[in-house]
Amino acid sequence: MASATSNVHDHMDFSPTSGKKKFIPLENNPEVMSSLLHKLGLSKQIAFHDVYSIDDPDLLAFVPRPAYALLLVFPVSDTYERFRIREDSAKPHYAGSGPDEEVIWYKQTIGNACGLIGLLHGVSNGPARSFIDSESSLAGLLRDAIPLQPEARADLLYESKALESAHQSAATEGDTSAPPAEDSVDLHYVCFVKSTKSNHLWEMDGRRKGPLDRGELGPEDDVLSEKALDLGVRSFLKRESEAGGGDLRFSLIALSQSFD
Repeated sequence: MASATSNVHDHMDFSPTSGKKKFIPLENNPEVMSSLLHKLGLSKQIAFHDVYSIDDPDLLAFVPRPAYALLLVFPVSDTYERFRIREDSAKPHYAGSGPDEEVIWYKQTIGNACGLIGLLHGVSNGPARSFIDSESSLAGLLRDAIPLQPEARADLLYESKALESAHQSAATEGDTSAPPAEDSVDLHYVCFVKSTKSNHLWEMDGRRKGPLDRGELGPEDDVLSEKALDLGVRSFLKRESEAGGGDLRFSLIALSQSFD
C-alpha cells in the first residue's frame, strides 16, 4: 500500500467556477488547516495531525484517537474521473437541508477551495461540531447554513467575508510557496466523516452531486478504524492501483484531540 506524503497544495478547478471567485490553494499541512479553523472559532482542544501510514499500527498510533474527520488529498487521475462520472450519473442532485439532515454537505462554487470545503465538512459533522465556539463566525455560518438547500448554502459560503479572510491568512502560512489563485493544480481534496445519527461513513466532496454513503461503521469505530479505512481511503487507493498506472501520491490529515 502506498504511504502518505505531506505538504502538497489542494486544488481541483472545474467549469462551474470559471470566471468566478478563486482562492489561493491551501497547503495540506495540519498546522495551516488547524490555524484556519481556530481563527473561525473551532476550539484549540482539537487540531489536525499528519497520518503517515494507513497500514502500520505503530505510525497510526501517533494520531490521538478518536479521529473525528479524515481529509485526503490526491491527484485527479483519469481513473478517478471515470469512476466519479459513472458513480454520479445515476444519482439525483442532493437536496437535503434542515436539522434532520444525515450529514451537512457543501457544494463547491469557489475555485481552489476544495481544501476549505473539506475542512467545513470535517467540523460541520460528527463529534467535531461540539468543539465550535457558539459565539464564533464558524458557529454563525453553520447556523445560517443548516436550513438552506445546497445552492443557497453554496451562495452563503461564496459571500462569506469571514471565510475568505481566514482562508487568505492560512494560505500564506505553509512550508512551501503557495501557487497563485489563477494556477491550475491537479490535486483534489475529500473528507471522510462518521455520522452521529447513523454510524455510517460518509465521503464528502463539494465537487460531487452530494454526500456519498460508504457504509456502516460500528459504534466504537472512528474514521481511522480498520473498517472505516477499508470503506474509505483503502477502497479509493485499491481502485486506482488496480486500474494500472495510477499515481498513488496522496496525503492524509486527521482531526482529533490536540497534543497540547
